[in-house]
Amino acid sequence: MKIRLFHEQDAVQIAQLFHETVREINIRDYSIDQVKAWAPDNIHFRNWAKVCSNRYTYVADDEGAIAGFGELEFSGHIDCFYCHKNYQGMGIGRKIYCAIEDKAHELGINRLYTEASITAKPFFLHMGFSIVREQQVERRGETFVNYAMEKFLKNADSPA
Repeated sequence: MKIRLFHEQDAVQIAQLFHETVREINIRDYSIDQVKAWAPDNIHFRNWAKVCSNRYTYVADDEGAIAGFGELEFSGHIDCFYCHKNYQGMGIGRKIYCAIEDKAHELGINRLYTEASITAKPFFLHMGFSIVREQQVERRGETFVNYAMEKFLKNADSPA
C-alpha cells in the first residue's frame, strides 16, 4: 500500500469510492434519503479531478486500486476523507491522516479542522481531534448531523 498524492487519472475511482462508501458504510448512521442526498446518483456531481488537484489530496494506492483518500486544504481544513468499503479497519485511514498531518507540519499549519460525520467522528477522536460542536447541515434538501472538530498541531521546533 503506497500513500501518494492524487493523479488526475484517479478521479473516476475516487468518485466511485466516495459514492460506495457513503451509500454502504455511512448508511449505518444516516437514513437512505440522507445518503442519497450526500452521495447523489450522479457520482460526478463534483468535478473530482479539479477539486482534488487544487489541494493536497492523498490516496492509498493498492497496486492501482484506490483504497482511500483524504483532502487537505491550505487553511488546514480536511474536506473529504474516505476509506473504501472493502478496506475499512485496516489502518489505511491512519496512514492517509499521517501523510496529511506531515504535510500540515511542512506547510506550517498549526490547526487542522474538519466536519466529521457520525461515522467518522470516532476515527478523528482517535487521531487526537476534539469536538468543537455538533451541528446540523443541509445537503440537497436533507438535514444531517455532523461534528465540527479540530486538532492543534505542535510545532516541530517547540518542546513537547
